[in-house]
Amino acid sequence: MATLICGSLAFDTIMNFEGRFAEQILPDQLHILNVSFLVPTLRRDFGGCAGNIAYALKVLGGTPLPMATVGNDGADYVQRMRGLGIATTYVREIKETYTAQALIMTDKDNNQITAFHPGAMMQAHVTRIERHPDIKLGIISPDGRDAMLQHAEQFKAADIPFVFDPGQGLPMFDGKELARFIEQSAWVTVNDYEGKMLCERTGWSPAEISRKVRGLVITLGHEGSEVWIDGHKTLVPPVKAAAVVDPTGCGDAYRGGLLYGLERGWSLEQAAELGNRMGSHKIAHRGPQNYTVEPRAFGV
Repeated sequence: MATLICGSLAFDTIMNFEGRFAEQILPDQLHILNVSFLVPTLRRDFGGCAGNIAYALKVLGGTPLPMATVGNDGADYVQRMRGLGIATTYVREIKETYTAQALIMTDKDNNQITAFHPGAMMQAHVTRIERHPDIKLGIISPDGRDAMLQHAEQFKAADIPFVFDPGQGLPMFDGKELARFIEQSAWVTVNDYEGKMLCERTGWSPAEISRKVRGLVITLGHEGSEVWIDGHKTLVPPVKAAAVVDPTGCGDAYRGGLLYGLERGWSLEQAAELGNRMGSHKIAHRGPQNYTVEPRAFGV
């Protein structure tokens, strides 16, 4: 069974600031904000939610099918995925623009400031989702606005159950649109902050959202995650990280674990437990796709 992963492919430029953002930003001067951060280290990684989730699912032994767009500079990314054994059937090149770019700065407390150029991602809606016998599951992760809206409708029309994972794309949608996403999806996953925004915009509590889908997952970072099913909450305990090195891509690694479990018909709690393990494992490595997994050690 394959999982169709809708979202971005991006190049991540990752920088580390050795201080704390809070010590450099004066709250009473935000109206004239003008700050500069010295970043001694800088690197460029393969990233984007679709790429990161596909990578995580693949290293666990799953079957990811990323549906995304790259620009005229994306050939190396496509070749990398093929080298990893990830099918690029649904990866489209948009020659008139660049691949999406994320510039991510992390401080010593793992707070992050990100600037994102969408580039080719804004044409992601050009690729349509159709019913296919090998595709039994899907996920909508942050992508172009039109792509997220249209792909949700297409998943529903194709009778493919999917995870709605709005991530940093959540602020693009109003309450009515978010409610429609929820009603079309089989599962919803958000982090704690996104969960609060989702509830505020829809007017629904986590318990109410969970009654409209098969399950709601709220990730809590180092505190684990909550699984809501039919109005009832279960706390899935965290997994202690071997080291805290880089949070970039931890949420995507979690979603790779979640999808692996859903691919195999696990309970949502079991899938979330694997998600916790993947997020904890990833944070000990720099970059969103620079870790390896020994499946037996993860119980898969």
